[in-house]
Amino acid sequence: MTALVHALFHAAPRAGSATLPRSLLKTLTYGVTHMVVAMAVVFALTRDWRAALAVGLIEPVVQTGAYVLHERAWARAGRQDASLQGKDGSAPIAAPSGVSHHGPG
Repeated sequence: MTALVHALFHAAPRAGSATLPRSLLKTLTYGVTHMVVAMAVVFALTRDWRAALAVGLIEPVVQTGAYVLHERAWARAGRQDASLQGKDGSAPIAAPSGVSHHGPG
């Protein structure tokens, strides 16, 4: 096991060898960890391996979809924030207190 971990995370790729990018490998190992934890929790609560397997396989798919929607919402919010800023990236200048944006009185 130690040799596998070393090969995956520490070894430099050899010329001409195909290796997974670290970010993809990290995503894959996190996905497997997520499924195993979900299955273990459901099994501990229900003692039903069928329920544990079902939830462990379905929940990560639903969670991934929720994550995509979450990322899109944050990207949209970032675009809206950017449109409120000045052309040089600075924040809009606020009027001094007591001064109307519509001019005098």
